[in-house]
Amino acid sequence: MVKDKKFYWLICNRLNIVPGKIKLYEIAFLHRSASVVFSDGSVVNNERLEFLGDAILDAVIAEYLFKKFPRKKEGFLTQMRSRIVKRSNLDHLARKVGLDELIVSNTNRNSHKKHIYGDAFEALIGAIYLDKGYNQTRKYIINNVIKEFVDLDQLIHKETDFKSRIIEWGQKSKYNLIFETKEEYLELEQSPIFVSTIKVDDTALGCGQGKSKKEAEQNASEQAFSYVSLTPLIAEPVSAASPQNSE
Repeated sequence: MVKDKKFYWLICNRLNIVPGKIKLYEIAFLHRSASVVFSDGSVVNNERLEFLGDAILDAVIAEYLFKKFPRKKEGFLTQMRSRIVKRSNLDHLARKVGLDELIVSNTNRNSHKKHIYGDAFEALIGAIYLDKGYNQTRKYIINNVIKEFVDLDQLIHKETDFKSRIIEWGQKSKYNLIFETKEEYLELEQSPIFVSTIKVDDTALGCGQGKSKKEAEQNASEQAFSYVSLTPLIAEPVSAASPQNSE
């Protein structure tokens, strides 16, 4: 792990956090690929903090949206929260906040099959919660993340159900769309990554990946819908080796 003093000032200056328990923050940025294994067999990485931070983040955003939109129904609030905590959006937020240069990993950060930035962001939230408590964590998420980097108006008008859109396009165009979705287990990763490809005959219209089958198919559908919107007639296939995530 990094030396406490240097890391302490990085957390203070980049993240606007004054750490109380510095080790929590060091662990928050320790990816599984760089796990510390002790002599007794115990393993330390950021996965447990990620689990905790995910729950705290959901709770804080749910409360914030509940108060921000007092006249909106449950469906709208659920959709907005999903848009904010979407994996690709958390990756984006992590970079905006400045986490990308703090993460310790032994994996290729540019791989489209990893969400190490978003995972570290959730782990950071878990660390803040254990260090500062719920109220301080809530204030940090709202003031330093949502108000600084989340454009709620843009999210309200952002299209998200691309799977329905591409299916509708297929029906109108009389194309038989095929969704091919599979699980892939990456080295040093316990949870699978889902990879989805949308095809018409042997032509790939879009590819995407995610932590769930639904997310992978939505990401593939977004790429496919963008492709068919620009290409009225199916021409060159999209490379199945280069799925893209939506931001």
